[in-house]
This record gives sequence, structure tokens and C-alpha cells, in this order.
Amino acid sequence: MKRFCLLAMAFLAIPTIQGADGNGQKKEPPVLRDAEPSDSVVVTLPGLKTATGEGAEAATEVHLTPPPPDPDRPVFRRAKRAYPPEFDRDSADYLNQQIGIWEQMDAQALLGDPLGQRPSYADDQTVNGQIVSFNDPSGRYKQFELDFDRESGRLRTLFVYPLEMTWTECRTEFGMNVRTTQANKGRTFYSYLDRRLDVLVDAAGKVISLGMY
Repeated sequence: MKRFCLLAMAFLAIPTIQGADGNGQKKEPPVLRDAEPSDSVVVTLPGLKTATGEGAEAATEVHLTPPPPDPDRPVFRRAKRAYPPEFDRDSADYLNQQIGIWEQMDAQALLGDPLGQRPSYADDQTVNGQIVSFNDPSGRYKQFELDFDRESGRLRTLFVYPLEMTWTECRTEFGMNVRTTQANKGRTFYSYLDRRLDVLVDAAGKVISLGMY
């Protein structure tokens, strides 16, 4: 019996399988320890702490208004291109005055890069010129086509494509002294007898183009 009591006391003095530290706290083997940080950690960003009482940190204010301009910093502005006053008043009439004078380089200097080009033909279907198309910078008309003579290189015909114009409006402006020719697709070709002007009109009475020469 005495031996049994001694064995029992010795068994109680041995640490448990999990072990204990010097303070008697329970210890886990390294492979069972959680290597991840605790989920209960709270991180507060500067300026975003919620005010819960006196002395609490104020929230950061964000201002979207740009800072005032620096008077010493240069300001660059795109200059608006200047056109002749006659061009601003009526771009088609101004180009009409350049017939027999302009070459293609003159047109590009004023109207910019061309949109496209195609050959023009004589009555015998031989190429005798080049038709070059441009946008109207003034916005008055949809498009211009300039026909340059193959030999001289000079502008000989101007085709103007209006944004909105009816044959009735055209007659009011230019009169009725015309020769009429029926064209395909129900269109009508009017050639003025008292001025250098041809007008192509669609079946609905809308002006397709004005030809000046």
C-alpha cells in the first residue's frame, strides 16, 4: 500500500502530454499552433477613426475643388484659325471666285487635308482632270468638290453640296432662266442660261449639288 501511494504521487508530478510552461500554462506542439494572425485584430487608418467620445480622432475631409491657378504658370490656348472675311460670309461664293486662279495646294492651304479624290473625264471618257473633295470649315455647306484641270492644274469647276436646300429656295435665289434635263433615278438637272450655275435636284425636290464653273 505504501508503494502504491508513492507511485501515485510520482505520476501526478509528471507534466501532461501537451506540456506546460514554467507558469503552469497549457502548451501546444508547434505543428498544432495557428500561424495565421488573429481575426480579431482591428486596423484603423489615419483620419478614418470613428468618433466615439471626447478626444476621438477626426475623420479626414476630401476636397474635390481644384487648387487656384498659379499666376506664374503659363496658360496655353489653341488659337482659332482665321479665314478671310469673304469666306466666313459665304464659303461657296468665295471659292467660286478662285476658279481659274487656285491650284490644289492653294485649296489645301485654306481647307485642310482633302477627304478624297477621283479623276474627272471629258466627253470622250478620257481623263482630263482631278476632282478633290473637302469639308467646309465654316459649316455652312456639307462638302465641296474642286475640279482641277489636268494640263494647267487650275481650278475649273466647283461642286457645292448644301446641308438643306430645296429647288424652290434655289429658284427664289437664282431665278428660273434654266434649261431642264432629266437624269437617272428621277433626278433633274437644271442649267442656268444667265449665269455659270448647274443644279442637280432629286425626285423629292431637294438640291443635291450646285455646280459652278
